[in-house]
Amino acid sequence: MLKRISVQQLTVGMHLKEFCGSWMEHPFWRTSFVITDPKDIASIQASSIKDVWIDCAKGLDVAPGVQAVSQLESEAQVDAELHLAVKTSRQVERVPVAVELAKAVKICAKSKEAVTSMFNEARMGKSVDTVAAQHLVEEISDSISRNPGALISLARLKTADDYTYMHSVAVCALMIALAKQLGLDDEQTRAAGIAGLLHDLGKALMPMAVLNKPGKLTDAEFAIIKSHPVEGHRMLLGGSDVNPIALDVCLHHHEKMDGSGYPEHLKGDEISLFAKMGAVCDVYDAITSNRPYKLGWDPAESLRKMAEWTKGHFEPTIFQAFVKSLGIYPVGSLLRLSSGRLGIVVEQSEKSLLTPHIKVFFSTKANARIAPEVIDLSRPGCKETIAGREDPDKWKFPDINELWSGLQASPW
Repeated sequence: MLKRISVQQLTVGMHLKEFCGSWMEHPFWRTSFVITDPKDIASIQASSIKDVWIDCAKGLDVAPGVQAVSQLESEAQVDAELHLAVKTSRQVERVPVAVELAKAVKICAKSKEAVTSMFNEARMGKSVDTVAAQHLVEEISDSISRNPGALISLARLKTADDYTYMHSVAVCALMIALAKQLGLDDEQTRAAGIAGLLHDLGKALMPMAVLNKPGKLTDAEFAIIKSHPVEGHRMLLGGSDVNPIALDVCLHHHEKMDGSGYPEHLKGDEISLFAKMGAVCDVYDAITSNRPYKLGWDPAESLRKMAEWTKGHFEPTIFQAFVKSLGIYPVGSLLRLSSGRLGIVVEQSEKSLLTPHIKVFFSTKANARIAPEVIDLSRPGCKETIAGREDPDKWKFPDINELWSGLQASPW
């Protein structure tokens, strides 16, 4: 028997089946567990969640004489009711990047917490709860629908210590954006998101000294790191209801079109659509992020370099769709305009990949900072055009990320 009760009726020993509300509103990343600590009850009651579903067959029932809000006989009925409630409450209309950034910060922070917990549980030999991860993927997918530039760009702002966890969040977001660009259906898009989230699970078993080594890996150390796709695939097989697409991407996201990848040296059509997607998303986030051994490359410069590798590494049509999903000049790219002013891309234009919104802040003619101003290059009559990319390392602006994000430091 499944009962919907008020959070005030919760007691230790109850099996919490689901929260009635958004995944972002409750204090835990997973939703189905037996309550063993009174502190967990206090956390739930302090949140905005008012009701929860409990499973009386797996835990304690409410006390005799206490009236539940409602009750149902099957989990399917609960799932249907919750799905309908979440679907009707979702807001997925397009919004400006500045509006979505505030929501994306919260989603990224909670996503990092969820991925960190998943990796820690994997290290302890526990099976991965992919069902709970679905909630995370839905939130990320909604953010991408509202404005893809916000969360994808924020997830790039990670420290070397956060890299492994936030990389999973970033690849999840990139996979969802790419799936939408390719016109995949909702089920395939969710599967792509889950695959992105779990693709590096095998790194949970890699030695931290090797994973976070600040210098070049030895051949022996690289051999250890190259085992992570197989280890992650093995761990996912130990779970329940694991999507076959997630299994495939976990095992094959380091395969290359020319057969020079690993672990199975697949090539061309031997690699699935989703594994090809995973390869592009994984590399882009890796080269644009700060790592223990190098600083991340500028987003636009990264796409240029990846285009040079397309023949042997990536499927050209998938890479082209990936560029369209981000823009030729992704958010955070440093550009020089025809006037000689420098600016940072803050938003894509819906009219053209070549005319993003740019926040100008520096005059190369005066060699001095100027008052920041956002210019929409797609606006009729705009005389400014993009003269080219600029290398952030050359200019060393200390606040380059703050200029487009409004954040003074990485929030993770």
